[in-house]
Amino acid sequence: MSLIKVAVLYGGESAEREVSLRSGEAVGKALIDLGYKVELFDTKSRDLSELKSMNIDCTFIALHGRGGEDGCVQGALEYLQIPYTGSGVLGSALSMDKTRSKQIWRAIGLPTANFEVGYKSDFKPQDAQQILAKLNGKVMVKPAHEGSSIGMAKAESVEQLVNALEEAFGFDEQVLIEEWINGPEYTVAVLGNDALPVIHMETPREFYDYEAKYQSNSTQYHCPSHLSEVDEKSIQALALKAFKATNAEGWGRVDVMRTAEGEWQLLEVNTVPGMTETSLVPKAAKVFGLTFPQLVDKIVLMALGEN
Repeated sequence: MSLIKVAVLYGGESAEREVSLRSGEAVGKALIDLGYKVELFDTKSRDLSELKSMNIDCTFIALHGRGGEDGCVQGALEYLQIPYTGSGVLGSALSMDKTRSKQIWRAIGLPTANFEVGYKSDFKPQDAQQILAKLNGKVMVKPAHEGSSIGMAKAESVEQLVNALEEAFGFDEQVLIEEWINGPEYTVAVLGNDALPVIHMETPREFYDYEAKYQSNSTQYHCPSHLSEVDEKSIQALALKAFKATNAEGWGRVDVMRTAEGEWQLLEVNTVPGMTETSLVPKAAKVFGLTFPQLVDKIVLMALGEN
């Protein structure tokens, strides 16, 4: 490994910069411990073209959100002919777009909650009543191209929906308005062709928001998930189908909820999930039998075509 030089792309300028800095630092440390030559590369202050003269063998993308998870940096690395971890341009772009992901899943018969799409350019407050009526009176509002639950809000009145949309339009021109799902939330990490053990997230908050993910001490993560063997295999199979449907590859995570009636509902695909030692993919990998450095190593070797 001492002959392989990896640039860890992290930081960036998205709303998820702080999370990305933590992921990049953790990945960099693991790579150093494994014996790789490592260059931490904050894309906010450095130009990607520098990589070409640095004799980089592979880039580990630890950039979350726009610019790093949406196909942009992947396209630049393709142009520079530098191998990189995770999904390609199309898989990254489709997975990052919550609306188009759901349209694809619906088109091929995979389960996902009913939804409407709001556009900043033509949304009118008087549309809110009709949207609520179509979606059974209670919705989740999500910027279509953000992660980490940024800009998300629940709405069950016209006033709440208008306010939630105005807030979300501050992050994105396009906003997903999804029918509210009553039920527990799960996530399935994907590594190569494997779906890792399912994680069940529990929070006393109204939903699994940014605070529940990164700031709260009351959020609980159950892995094993305590699902029956049949249900565990069912959600893993669904996650793999959803992952492949958006052309995601390499590694990532699929978020799913279960309705009160016991039906799975796909939420989204994350192609560059958090990668600190306490993030969800490493939690699942640990139960699967992989240490954090082993997980990082496997992701790099897949990018190099060696695993």
